[in-house]
Amino acid sequence: MRQFLHTLAVSTTGKGLYEITGAVERWVSERGISEGLLTVFVRHTSASLVIQENADPDVIQDLNSFFTRLVPEDDSLYCHTIEGSDDMPAHIRAALTGAQLSIPVTGGRPALGAWQGIYLFEHRSIPHRRQVVLHLLGE
Repeated sequence: MRQFLHTLAVSTTGKGLYEITGAVERWVSERGISEGLLTVFVRHTSASLVIQENADPDVIQDLNSFFTRLVPEDDSLYCHTIEGSDDMPAHIRAALTGAQLSIPVTGGRPALGAWQGIYLFEHRSIPHRRQVVLHLLGE
């Protein structure tokens, strides 16, 4: 059994979903693991990870719109407002979507479906440099 660890830096320009599938797949394929488990973890409380459709950009637009309606930026709703009106909503959105993904690896690649992509979901309005930790375990 072998294991590898890597931190992927993802620069964002504000709220939205940023596809990182290609970078993750490249890193996994370079490790020489044919069968195993990949853990993807974001090291932040105002960003998250999701697996979503990567074929139709309307899906991404609809997800962004839905989360904006679901968790509004309204300072009167929250106690934690010192970091800006988008901060507490970002924490709530991250709690709803999660910080970690577990993806089987088969044939040397993450076992994603035909229309699935891995996305960093940035919940803050301003640009950030996010850290996504990749841990691969297998043979």
